[in-house]
Amino acid sequence: MPRISTQTSAKSGDLLLLVGTTKGAFLFHSSAGRERWKVSGPHFPSYSVFALAYDGRQGRRRVWAGAQNFFGCALHSSDDFGVNWTNPETPSPQFPADAGVALKQIWQIVPGRADEPDVLYCGVEPAALFESRDAGLNWSLVRGLFDHPHRPRWQPGGGGLCLHTILPDPKNRGRIYVAVSSAGVYRTDDSGRSWKALNQGVRVDFAPEKYPEFGQCVHKIAHHPSRPDRLYMQNHGGLYRSDNAAESWRDIAKGVPSDFGFPMVLHPHDSETAYIVPLAVPIRCVPEAKLRVYRTSNGGRSWEPLSRGLPQKDSYDTVLRDAMAADSLQPAGIYFGTRSGKVYGSRNEGNSWQLIRDGLPPVVCVKAAVVNGLPDSRKPASSKKPRQGSGKKPARRAATRA
Repeated sequence: MPRISTQTSAKSGDLLLLVGTTKGAFLFHSSAGRERWKVSGPHFPSYSVFALAYDGRQGRRRVWAGAQNFFGCALHSSDDFGVNWTNPETPSPQFPADAGVALKQIWQIVPGRADEPDVLYCGVEPAALFESRDAGLNWSLVRGLFDHPHRPRWQPGGGGLCLHTILPDPKNRGRIYVAVSSAGVYRTDDSGRSWKALNQGVRVDFAPEKYPEFGQCVHKIAHHPSRPDRLYMQNHGGLYRSDNAAESWRDIAKGVPSDFGFPMVLHPHDSETAYIVPLAVPIRCVPEAKLRVYRTSNGGRSWEPLSRGLPQKDSYDTVLRDAMAADSLQPAGIYFGTRSGKVYGSRNEGNSWQLIRDGLPPVVCVKAAVVNGLPDSRKPASSKKPRQGSGKKPARRAATRA
């Protein structure tokens, strides 16, 4: 079990695992072998951290955190793996005065496309989307969604009225998908100026009208960068797939013990492979008190349980919507955290699991990233002494900032 320290000494090529809890954030890292882990934290002790992200674009090694307590919430960032965090005098993002609402929680932080290195997105409660085009220095409310005519009729889910998922389309610059509980899936094709509700075929078990235009309690959606027009959904009740950019959805819940759950994670190298954690209702714990991840390798036509290394009796665990993630290594690593404070990981695509850490506060967010190398402009100069007789002086070590 990794000991908790005050800082993370991750280096290029390491695997970084960001874990948000109801009482702070923890930063895990390991070599690419993913056999031994080191951890630092808690960062933001006593704050709930529902949103974490890593931004490695343009040579950054930046960790983002959305921290919330009784006095409010704000975005913070660190360029040295949590040794130092920004603490802005004016918390951001903020709703404009004419919006008539105040920020309650930050649910999602997403870096923009690779060719837009200064673009960031933030999903919040009450449900809204914010955008930054200067690497997080300033944020603006996406009014096209906030002023949507459906908004006055959106209703909160059990976690509040939250915009929890943001999916920029990697091949279509103007297209972004968002998911809102309880409003459903919306898509823009014009960079946020207008939005369309896309929930055809997704049922609402808790309302008189079973297939409304909007009002679905979508728990998570995901797509694959190689095939962004195919999306997967974990709904409040139901598993779905769309092959036409969310224009319509079809049920793929055959072969699972429950179609209720929260997370939906795709394999980083295979658009046919997805992972979920079904939960029994009304208890909202894993069915039969057996902790099992389910995987499809054929786009949802069938599902198989993955349980090797996971407790198969007396397990009353719950995995929340953002508490599961995949890394980009080969073979892919899959990770999840539970409300009982355990973090599990698999370094072989879910075939077997190991307990990375227990005893944490309830886990609400898990994100995985491979630490990128520093660009030449930020690398320290060589400290090697020149060979005798070369006539050259040793190079001075350049000052660097992580």
